[in-house]
Amino acid sequence: MQPARIPTDYIPGYEKARAIDPDLADSYVAHTLIGDPLADAMLKDLLEMGMSEGTRLFGSIMEGDEQALKVAPEAVQKFFEDANAPPEWAQESAFSAGCRLFHRNSKLVLAGMVGGTLVEGFSTNISKSFFITGRLRDQGVRRLKQNNRHMVEIFIPGGLQRYGDGWKLSVRVRMVHAVIRHHLNKSGDWDHEAWGAPISAAHVGFAITAFSMRLLDHLLSLGASFNSEERASFMQVWRYSGHLMGIPSTILYRDEKDAMKVFQIGNMCEPEPSQESVSMANALVNSAPLIAGITDPEDRQKLSSYVYRVSRALIGHSLADQLMYPRTSNFGVLWWFRMQNRYDTIMGKLLKNRARSNNKMTAMLDVSIFDEGGINYNMPDHVYSEESRPW
Repeated sequence: MQPARIPTDYIPGYEKARAIDPDLADSYVAHTLIGDPLADAMLKDLLEMGMSEGTRLFGSIMEGDEQALKVAPEAVQKFFEDANAPPEWAQESAFSAGCRLFHRNSKLVLAGMVGGTLVEGFSTNISKSFFITGRLRDQGVRRLKQNNRHMVEIFIPGGLQRYGDGWKLSVRVRMVHAVIRHHLNKSGDWDHEAWGAPISAAHVGFAITAFSMRLLDHLLSLGASFNSEERASFMQVWRYSGHLMGIPSTILYRDEKDAMKVFQIGNMCEPEPSQESVSMANALVNSAPLIAGITDPEDRQKLSSYVYRVSRALIGHSLADQLMYPRTSNFGVLWWFRMQNRYDTIMGKLLKNRARSNNKMTAMLDVSIFDEGGINYNMPDHVYSEESRPW
C-alpha cells in the first residue's frame, strides 16, 4: 500500500524505515490514515437510531438475537457478516497450547503487560487518544481491569468461539474504538494533519504485535517457561483476537517473525515519545498499586518504585529516560524478580494452603473487571471520559 499522504509526525521516521523495508514502511504509514470502514459505517447507522437504541441493538445482536440482525441496517449486517466468519487460519485446535502458556504464567503476564508491553505502546502516538479522552486518568483502574478481563477471556478454552466472552469482548473493543474515533474526529483536539486517523489501523495492528510478540519477550525476561508450540499458539490467539478487533489483513501479522517486522518498522515510523507518552506511561506505572488493591500511601509508593525498576529493566534505559522515569539502577532487578517467582512456585507445591492463596488464576480474576449482569455494551457518549456516562 502506498500512503496517500504522510502525517507530519511520521515523516522523519518513515524515511528511515523505508531504508530498511520500503514496502512495510509504506504499508504502516498508509494504515495511519485508515480507521475501520466496516465499524465506522455501522456506527453511523446506529447513531442515526439514537445512541441508546443503537447500543441496545448492538448488544442484542452480540448476544445472538438473529431476528434483530435480520432487520438491522445494512451496515450493521455487513459488520456482523465479517465478524461472524472466522478466517481459515483461525482454528480452535491451534489455540490450546497458547492457553496453557497463559494460565501457567498468568502472574507474569500482568507484570509483563504493565511494566513492558503497555508502556512501549504508550511511547508511540497511541498515547494521544488516551491522553485526550482522559480514560486512564479518570477511570484508569477500571480501564486496566477491562484490559485484563479481555486477556483472561480470550485465553479460556472456547473463549474465542462465537458466543464466548473472549469473542464478545474482542468485538466490543472494535466497537469502542469506532465510537472513540467518532468523538475524536468531531472534537477540535485531534490533529489529523500531524497524526492521521484516530485509533488508526496502524496503531491497532502495532498494539497487537506488542500484546503478543513483545509480551513473549518480556515473559522470558521475567522467568516464564514455554515451548515453541505454546509460543506459536499464543501468537495465534492474539492474531484472531486482533482480527475480531478489526485489524485488516494488510497490517495484521501472520506469525511471530512477521509480528517482529511490524513492531520494528512501526516503531521506526512512530515519532519520538511525546509529553502525552510521558504522562500516560507514568500514570500506568502509578496505577499498578491501585489495580492490586493497595491504598496505603506508603505501600503504594514502595510498589510503584519497584514497578519502575522492573519496567526500566524490561524496556531499557534509553526509552525509560525518554519517558522520564526516576533514575535508578536496574542491576539484578530481573534476577531478583525471577527468584521471587521461583520461590513462590516451590512453596506453592510444598504448602497446599499457600498454593490456594497464591492461585494464579484467582489473582488474575481479582484484577479483572466483571460487571453485574454480564458484559456491558454501553459506549462512551462524550470525547472526555469525565463527561461521559459510565461504560
